[in-house]
Amino acid sequence: MNGKIPTREEALGLLLKYNQSESLIKHAKAVEGVMRNIARKLGEDEELWGIVGLVHDLDYEKYPEIHCQMTKQILEAEGWDPMLIRAILSHAWGTCTDVEPQSLMEKYLYAIDELTGLITAVALVRPSKSIAEVEVKSVKKKWKEKSFAAGANREIIQKGAEMLGISLDELIQLTIDGMKEVAKEIGL
Repeated sequence: MNGKIPTREEALGLLLKYNQSESLIKHAKAVEGVMRNIARKLGEDEELWGIVGLVHDLDYEKYPEIHCQMTKQILEAEGWDPMLIRAILSHAWGTCTDVEPQSLMEKYLYAIDELTGLITAVALVRPSKSIAEVEVKSVKKKWKEKSFAAGANREIIQKGAEMLGISLDELIQLTIDGMKEVAKEIGL
């Protein structure tokens, strides 16, 4: 480690400094929850994985046209460890960056970012609007409807699962499980 490893409170403070959108903040917390849950299951550093998930879209609200470029500048100015910055940049591989996910943390972040959006949309069309009722089969059913949650890039999700060497069903279940842990914080 060659730089600062922030606390969750510092990371959240930075997120809130650059983001006011309730939906973006909920998305950040959903990704954080999933990353923490997966890290715990794999025996990885839950705090690090969570922080990377929490700030992955740090610049998106204010600088959507240069997404990730400003995040890199902001985090470098804050003295963040280059390993964390690289992981965050890798989530947008092929769309906004050329930083290919290599570590397990990077591959999971890449794979679940778009998936949390799709699962959120599935939860919101349920009568209860609750993640508690979302199952893999309901996500897979909506997966086939290209117009449903059209912003959730299914190719990236599929590519992420392949990178990880796990099935799409397993990735969806891991993501649902992580989102259930933070259901109150993300309004689901």
